[in-house]
Amino acid sequence: MDMLSIKQKVSHKASNFTESVIREMTRLAMAHEAINLAQGFPDFPAPDLIKDAALEAIQQNHNQYAITWGAKSLRDAISNKMKTVYGMDIDPEREITVCCGSTEGMMAALLATVNPGDEVIVFEPFYENYGPDAILCGAVPRYIKLKPPHFNFDEEDLREAFNNKTKAIIINTPNNPSGKVFSRSELETIAKYCQKYDVIAITDEIYEHIVYDGFEHIPMATIEGMKDRTITINGISKTFSVTGWRIGYVIAPPNITEAVRKVHDFLTVGAAAPLQEAAAKAMNTCGDYYKHLNTFYSERRNYFQKVMENVGFKCNTPTGAYYIMADISGFGYNDDVEFARFLTQDIGVAVVPGSSFYHDKCPEATQMVRFCYCKKMDTLEAAADKLSRLKKR
Repeated sequence: MDMLSIKQKVSHKASNFTESVIREMTRLAMAHEAINLAQGFPDFPAPDLIKDAALEAIQQNHNQYAITWGAKSLRDAISNKMKTVYGMDIDPEREITVCCGSTEGMMAALLATVNPGDEVIVFEPFYENYGPDAILCGAVPRYIKLKPPHFNFDEEDLREAFNNKTKAIIINTPNNPSGKVFSRSELETIAKYCQKYDVIAITDEIYEHIVYDGFEHIPMATIEGMKDRTITINGISKTFSVTGWRIGYVIAPPNITEAVRKVHDFLTVGAAAPLQEAAAKAMNTCGDYYKHLNTFYSERRNYFQKVMENVGFKCNTPTGAYYIMADISGFGYNDDVEFARFLTQDIGVAVVPGSSFYHDKCPEATQMVRFCYCKKMDTLEAAADKLSRLKKR
């Protein structure tokens, strides 16, 4: 079989997006032995509490299939957390689906609700999965820019994006890559248009417990009139520093949950049984751990932002998540990809080009890169030493 005939067998959907740029930068970092500040995974140990719970679950023989839509212990723990933290009543039997990470949760939610040709609104810069997710479910994405340096949106742009073809809007708060935390006022504005046009809000809230400076994470489902039209995507990867465990979940009204569960079943069958038990125990016994996260990551944010500004980057202080979008215009590069490769290969620090978070090569995209600081202080100090070479150039 020649290459032409092989290419003809690739679907149009798969041909319309590239592989993950974030994972590509990780591979480039490994090839050049660079410090990886590209991919958002911690390089420090997960808490003993959750690791010990996983070992205990395996020894107690939680090693076969859990219920497809999630072990009861974990669904109960999620329900209890939502009540304790946000005052929300969530039915663990009818409104929660445990998935293989929040990434699968987003895909299952879109496949369960969006038909080919429906429009899905996406704020950009966006986590790079959202574009391919929309393409894979046959949706037509409509993009609204979050405008630097504070990454706010204009209501006029929002008004123009909504129409009778709009099926859903994707909101990521706290936001990856910008570090923005959507305010109550912004969420209420979005909610107004969702209700006017009968649109579903699909919210990625994976960084809910990583917020700073008195900012507050507000779940979209708590906004008046939105509980029955919101799908909340979340997981334990970022909160408990276990990105490799792939335990996520979807919270949605019963009719939508029924559809999400069917899609999830045929995508992955179910998430790892012992890790679900460990996640449940961690959620039920974490105490003041959430407050510890804010202190832990605030220290890293404050230190590394100062490092970046000292060597010539322009940065807006993130109010959530663990990323900093940095303006590279002071370094004389017109292309973010070229600069990211230079930084990885010549300086020894890997970052993500800003354009991977946009649907096109707009001016904002080509003048930004993303750093992550979910690392040991030793790692950030080593990166600071390498970045100091930029100041001397």
